Amino acid sequence: MPEYLSPGVYVEEISTGPVPIEGVSTSTAAMLGATERGPEYPKLITSWLQYQRWYGGYIPDVSYLTYAVQGFFDNGGQRVFIARIIDPAGSSATAGAAGDLTFTACGRGEWGNRIMVKISGAGNQLPTNFRVSILYYSTKKLPPNFPNIVDPTSTAVADLTDQNRRDPDVLEVFDNLTTEGGASNNAVTVINSNSKLVKAAWGATSNQPAPQPFTQLGTTGADGATPITSAMFTGDDQPIGGNELLGRGRGLAAIEAIDEISLLLAPDEVRNMRPVSEAVLNQCELLKDRFAIISEFQGKSDVATIQPPRDSQYGAFYYPWIRIFDPSINDTRLIPATGHVAGIYARTDIERGVHKAPANEVIRGAVDLEFPVPKGNQDILNPRGVNCARDFRSDGRGIRLWGARTMSSNGEWKYINVRRLFLYVEESIDEGTQWVVFEPNDEPLWARVRRSVTGFLRGVHRSGALMGTTEDEAFFVKCDRTTMTQDDIDNGRLICYIGIAPVKPAEFVIFRISQKTIEAQQ
Repeated sequence: MPEYLSPGVYVEEISTGPVPIEGVSTSTAAMLGATERGPEYPKLITSWLQYQRWYGGYIPDVSYLTYAVQGFFDNGGQRVFIARIIDPAGSSATAGAAGDLTFTACGRGEWGNRIMVKISGAGNQLPTNFRVSILYYSTKKLPPNFPNIVDPTSTAVADLTDQNRRDPDVLEVFDNLTTEGGASNNAVTVINSNSKLVKAAWGATSNQPAPQPFTQLGTTGADGATPITSAMFTGDDQPIGGNELLGRGRGLAAIEAIDEISLLLAPDEVRNMRPVSEAVLNQCELLKDRFAIISEFQGKSDVATIQPPRDSQYGAFYYPWIRIFDPSINDTRLIPATGHVAGIYARTDIERGVHKAPANEVIRGAVDLEFPVPKGNQDILNPRGVNCARDFRSDGRGIRLWGARTMSSNGEWKYINVRRLFLYVEESIDEGTQWVVFEPNDEPLWARVRRSVTGFLRGVHRSGALMGTTEDEAFFVKCDRTTMTQDDIDNGRLICYIGIAPVKPAEFVIFRISQKTIEAQQ
């Protein structure tokens, strides 16, 4: 209690009302796979353009991840964590000291060998300042005389007219930098905060680097063994390549630590790496706060052989592959639909809510299907928990996602929207009631918990996510002597019993029509 030691008027604030519970995000995805370049620690990406800036373009012979990310954003996705997968035996390219300033490619791989760094005078012409220019060439745009390139930033007439001049894929210029420690324009601070290609560090001292032309970052960058195997997706939470500068945590181990994720997929699972699907499902079942999106392998036309990899209520299985336009080859290409499906999940959540089944939605970007799925085939696949993409272009409705089932044989968790609604409610209540821990476990606390949870579920009901015309029909919240014994209270347990009535999708719409006659009305 407050202390009152001298006479006077004391004004105090007390909290007795319900603590509001805020709903968590349901549309933040995480994708794992190989990329052209970029960091290995999970990074939040919020647009297709931002992904290209960090991770580069398509690598069709290596990974489907880039196509999946594009499909995610094309279909309405807004946030995705990217976890780049590379052989742990790979290494990063590192520059020799430029003065006392060193540069290291922001991720391991041979791509770092195509980074070049230039040191020149600052634009403000102060002798204590300098400029760092960094460029990167993909293999498609690599100059024929690399690394003795024609400076693409030069304005000299000879350089502007040189036929060997090539514009880089990425050019970063950081001007008016200083060696002064703690300054906002300190070279290491600016580069590490803004560069999508390198990380910088000072050596034993921080002397100003001497001018140098564009110089190759190094030749130590290596991809390691190829191709990527399923074991490489496991990852860990250690410094990447033993170098803290490159970040900490990679693969599924790093993804596990990110609480905001609610959708999880690895598009490259279809490259004969079904153990990756199992690992993704394992994480979803362990954490119980995210949902897996799995795809069938390519070329499966026999309906008898198509079925989910295992029974699970924390994942959904999709078939067949879709055909999209690939600008890198100026032609169409078959890819697994998982990235596009994740975008549909996000779009449905944003436009309607997590309670709406992510089905009967157009797959944006799909120009055709690997195999047509007639109704007779889906009659067999749907009860197995195989969600199909169907072609309804003959009806003018395009190519649509036409299934909303989990991989579970338990009828209670048969539908994707029901499972994900419970994930949303459970995670929201979990995060919104952390204030309860170590509070006095008595009737006033129980009443506050009831009011907080009831207020949250009232909003869920009004959004259309729960059955029933009244709150009593839609949900109940109990937290009193009927839910706890004295033994529970003595052992520090507060038990709140919650029941909700989720809406189920109208999967089978049946209109029963009969003939009637005038005589039948008399």
